[in-house]
Amino acid sequence: MRAAVRILGIDPGLRHTGWGVIEVEGANLAYVASGAIHPPTEGDLALRLRVLHEALAAVMAAHEPDEAAVEETFVNRDPQSALKLGHARGVALVVPALAGVDVAEYSANLVKKTVVGAGHAEKAQIAMMVKVLLPRSAARSADAADALAVAICHAQHRGARAREAMLLRK
Repeated sequence: MRAAVRILGIDPGLRHTGWGVIEVEGANLAYVASGAIHPPTEGDLALRLRVLHEALAAVMAAHEPDEAAVEETFVNRDPQSALKLGHARGVALVVPALAGVDVAEYSANLVKKTVVGAGHAEKAQIAMMVKVLLPRSAARSADAADALAVAICHAQHRGARAREAMLLRK
């Protein structure tokens, strides 16, 4: 049995969904794996979402996370794009939930502030800090680096979330 807690971070998107797995033990973070899922860009939305679901389910099965974290999305452009992104985010939330894994959600600004120290950091800054915090990381895309940042954010905030949940149960 692992002493460390394994966390899956997900940066959802209909074209590119990043995922990253880390382990946290106390204040120590360790890189496990990362990657990106690229559903087909053409075809029915249902088929694209099925591909995303199956790929995330495979990541869950391969890495057996204890907890998951998903980045909330902020889209202020096209309402149709926001709706499609919301579908991908729904898949990202439900796959770990179906596996019995608790899922936390974090705003993009909180993820950036936690990892970089600034809520409006650029993708290059996030990737650089992920490499600093997880020196063995092999994130090959910005999407994978962003997902690792979501996992790092959860690692930093999970204790406070657990205490808050305990207080709400009383």
